Amino acid sequence: MSIPSMNVRDERDDRDNRDVVICECFARDGLQHEPAVVGVEQKVRLIDAFAQAGFARVEATSYSNPAVVPQFADASAVLEALPRRAGVHYKATCANVRAVERAVADAEAGFGANEISLLVSASESHSQKNLRRTRAQQWENIAEMAQCAGERFRVVGTISVAFGCPFEGDVPAAEVVRDVERYLSHGVRLISLGDTTGMATPRSVAALAGQLARECPEAVLIGHFHDSRGTALVNCLAAYEAGVRWFDASFGGVGGHPAKVQYGQGYTGNACTEDLVSLFESMGVRTGLDLDRMMDCARECETVLGRSLLGRVTRSGLHPRARSRAVREAVVR
Repeated sequence: MSIPSMNVRDERDDRDNRDVVICECFARDGLQHEPAVVGVEQKVRLIDAFAQAGFARVEATSYSNPAVVPQFADASAVLEALPRRAGVHYKATCANVRAVERAVADAEAGFGANEISLLVSASESHSQKNLRRTRAQQWENIAEMAQCAGERFRVVGTISVAFGCPFEGDVPAAEVVRDVERYLSHGVRLISLGDTTGMATPRSVAALAGQLARECPEAVLIGHFHDSRGTALVNCLAAYEAGVRWFDASFGGVGGHPAKVQYGQGYTGNACTEDLVSLFESMGVRTGLDLDRMMDCARECETVLGRSLLGRVTRSGLHPRARSRAVREAVVR
């Protein structure tokens, strides 16, 4: 199975026919929080359904240490079995050089991811808790990882606890700016600002996004907000109003830290995809998604996990304005 041909460095392709780019993270950031392992066939079916629904970015898996995150011991098997759709970036998370080496091996075998993400923490305490390395050590890793990745992938740089740390409290904005500058120095332009335990507020989001737009205008920011305190959607809206056009979300709002790594009182669920899409579409912000297929995906995610999830519109239905606008556009097409 070959990886679709595309310029992995050009993020403009993901903005065709849409105003925002939403990465569906259920299969990685969502499932890493689940203690029960979901099988390869189910993961592949879900990821392909996400792509069919119109997601231009899908977080497919993680090259994690299976001893720490057993959910992704099947990373290579999932990628090998996964059908590929033109124009879709399938992302794999990489925490260290060994993970990037695995990504390179799979890519050279013809079935790897075409996007990978690298990871640093904005605070020293979270870095040592989550990565078991100091920030300085992880930045040394990032340099090696970027060199190892070369031009094979589109690379995303993730900054965890960018809006506040569960161990240290406030994180200085200047520290996040320096991390963005470091990523840019390694040729990484797509940069995800992680609100890892839901400490962001609309005011802090607007302030940081505005500062980064002024000081690092070449960076393409991704809003990654968790709903630990019920603020994920309002923070996404604040980011959008501050100029951010790329977002991460997970069906049903599931996910967070790995099941075996506890912090943030054990709950760090993601922004809920179906609720975020309904909000954007009701505002006239185009997501580029097939809304019926998206809702089917939301229900299938509940079936796979065997429980009701946190999506409001899965119960209430999409906002009427979102539905009516989608119908009008379908008629025009």
